[in-house]
Amino acid sequence: DNAPVQGLDDRCRGLHKGRRVLFVHPDDLADRGLADGDLVDIVSEYDDGVERRAPAFRTVSYPTPRDCCAAYFPETNVLVPLDSTAAISNTPTSKSIVVRLEPAPGGPPTGT
Repeated sequence: DNAPVQGLDDRCRGLHKGRRVLFVHPDDLADRGLADGDLVDIVSEYDDGVERRAPAFRTVSYPTPRDCCAAYFPETNVLVPLDSTAAISNTPTSKSIVVRLEPAPGGPPTGT
């Protein structure tokens, strides 16, 4: 389904009142010491040495492919450098971003 979610509810995935979520395979959450509902910062990794951080996303256990995660845009636009664009279309390279997850500051994760 390529239909964009415009509101705060995503009835297809059973989410309500928020878009600051990160969909992660349950085994990947466990491998990283995280649980459904934990707050994480998403940090992108590019070769330019600039840290790009999308803070305070709630993890959602979801059957994404292993070692992959998914989030909504524009909430995660900050993770993509402005000059990282496709060669022909000149659109941002938002479909494939290498990221790491870090526990969000401001309190312990809810799953541990």
